[in-house]
Amino acid sequence: MSRSEWTVESATSILRRDPWIEVFEEHIRLPDGSRVDDFYTVKLPDFVVVAPLTGNDELVVVTHYRRGVQAMTQSLPSGFIDPGETAADAARRELLEETGYSSDDWLELGSYVVDGNRGCGVEHVFLARGARRVAEPSSKDLAPVTVGLVPLVEAREQVSRGEVRELASVSAMALALLKINAEAEATPGV
Repeated sequence: MSRSEWTVESATSILRRDPWIEVFEEHIRLPDGSRVDDFYTVKLPDFVVVAPLTGNDELVVVTHYRRGVQAMTQSLPSGFIDPGETAADAARRELLEETGYSSDDWLELGSYVVDGNRGCGVEHVFLARGARRVAEPSSKDLAPVTVGLVPLVEAREQVSRGEVRELASVSAMALALLKINAEAEATPGV
């Protein structure tokens, strides 16, 4: 056994509400032989977050009430991956449903575990370039959604000022900005 492996000796589901959440109490054996008898992991559905960029260098954002922060928030289009659906298909569906926008130029920016200790699902991040409005939004969110455009420069400032309050959106915006900046540096004068 490598020094980094933890051995799960037993796991008991203590809360399960399909398809939303399952919480496990685990009994863990650490590499040094010690035992943790009350380690908790959280299983949540995997989800996508899309950073949609228009041809005018504006991010397509949604503003809506989020119970977790108990406030109206500005975020990127996002949602759970349906059973049998790929992350890429879910990203396309969520962008269209929440914003009425579509794109033909997609780039996967990575997949990330939400919480390194507890799990809490995997975020799949996408950049959708050349996003354009093709329909009315048809979101089934619990609260009304307003779709807006934010210039890329302003979005960067909003993230820096802490105005984007959902970590999933902050991380997706940061990854998109890193990719866009790397591409701009690779093609000087364009």
